[in-house]
This record gives sequence, structure tokens and C-alpha cells, in this order.
Amino acid sequence: MYLVTMLGNLLIILAVSSDSHLHTPMYFFLSILSMADIGFTSTTVPKMILDIQVHGRGISYVGCVIQLSFFYLFGCLDSVLLSVMAYDRFVAICHPLHYPVIMNPRLCSLLVLVSFLISLLDSQLHCLMMSQLTFHTNVEIPHFFCDPPQLLKLACNDPSTNKILMYTIGAIFGGVPVSGILLSYTRIFSSILRVPSTSGRYKAFSTCGSHLSVVCLFYGTGLGVYLSSTLLHSPKKDAVASVMYTVVTPMLNPFIYSLRNRDIKRALQRFLRRTT
Repeated sequence: MYLVTMLGNLLIILAVSSDSHLHTPMYFFLSILSMADIGFTSTTVPKMILDIQVHGRGISYVGCVIQLSFFYLFGCLDSVLLSVMAYDRFVAICHPLHYPVIMNPRLCSLLVLVSFLISLLDSQLHCLMMSQLTFHTNVEIPHFFCDPPQLLKLACNDPSTNKILMYTIGAIFGGVPVSGILLSYTRIFSSILRVPSTSGRYKAFSTCGSHLSVVCLFYGTGLGVYLSSTLLHSPKKDAVASVMYTVVTPMLNPFIYSLRNRDIKRALQRFLRRTT
């Protein structure tokens, strides 16, 4: 599954970068999203595979903090990029005549930079919060990576304040992108409904169908992990749910975009013909 994830996302990046027909804001953001997916799944899965091969489950405190830092960096970057892509679809459908002027290369680069800086801030806030906790010398984490909720349970000091901080940070850095996506799609749907012909409505909706599918998959699995950890209180089931979030979602994203998008399929075919 990890190799399929890497291959699928790398093919998306190579197809977008090598085909001049795909040098548009939508596919530029898609290639950055694929990079974020590669980073997100590479934060946890290679370590897990190595542990299985060498029959070792150890990780140092520094290694745990680094893993946690990159996990939140790429996870938040995924979320913010999906919000940026929703805004791109909003401009394309609601303001098609002004789209090339609004979504110019400078704005696109700025949006990606701001997305990265927001994700970096989120990551460092979580690391700062975890650095305030104290642990025993040897701690067993009932998970396949350094999951913050599990770390809070294993801390020696009272985790109540840190729990409040963690959920507050999550609500801010997760809620704002979700609000942006909901607002964009509210405007998109209201604009599509005003299109007189059925074929016109279908064509307008098809331009954002892949993105909407990825949004539902990303936030659906994320919400599932949150609910499982909150309601089930079972580390084993929580770990299984996290596999869906950290492995399955990044693996399926390239398939969703390539299978539902003729431009991507044509670009991949041209790229594969050139390489062979």
C-alpha cells in the first residue's frame, strides 16, 4: 500500500510537471497536495515497516517529537490545501471570466506559501505542547506512531490543560479550512443551480467532483479516527482507524483524481508513452 501511494502520487506530480496542458492553478495545487500526501504517509509508514522487519519497536524521545512534528505539518498542509483548492473551484465556477486574472501564478505561489507557514505553526504548537509533558524512562505507546492523544494518557503530569490546548489548536487549524470549504461549496452549488440546462449543471459540477470526493474521504476518515478514539477507548481499534487515515486516504487520492479526470488520464498516457 505504501509503494502504491508513492507511485500514484509521484505519477500525478510527474504528469502535471511534464504536460504543459496541466500548467493551471488547479493542477498546480493538485501536485502540491500529492507532495503533502507523500510526506504525510512517509512520516509513519516506513518506521512501521522497519519495525516489522527488524522486530523492534523502539523510538527515541527526539525521534518521537520529530515524527509528531512532521505528522502535524503534512496533515495540516493537506487540510489547508484542500481549502485552497475549494477556493480555486469557487473562482473557476462563480467568476469564470475573471479566473485567469484572479488565480494568477503569483497568488497561487503565495497561497501555497501561506498554507505551508500555517501548517508549520500548527506543527510547532503541538511540539511545544508535548515538550511540556514529562514521561517515565521507558514508555509503551499502544500505537504504530507517536499519536498525541496516546502520549497525553501516558504523561506523568496532569494532561487536562494540554488536552484543552490540543483540542483548541485542532479546532482552529482544522475548523478554519473546513469553514472555507463549506463556504466555497455553498457559493458553488448556488451558482450551479442557477445554470438553466442540465448538461451545463453537470459540466460545472464535474469540474469539482474529484475534489469533493477527496474532501469527503479526508475529513470522513479523520472524523472516524477522532470518534473512535473518543468513544471506543480501545487503542487497538484506534490504531486500525488511524491506518485508514494515514495510509488508505493518501493511497486513494491519486486514483480519485486520475479515474475521474480525463486531462490527468491523457497526461499520464503521454508521460508513460514518452518513458517507454
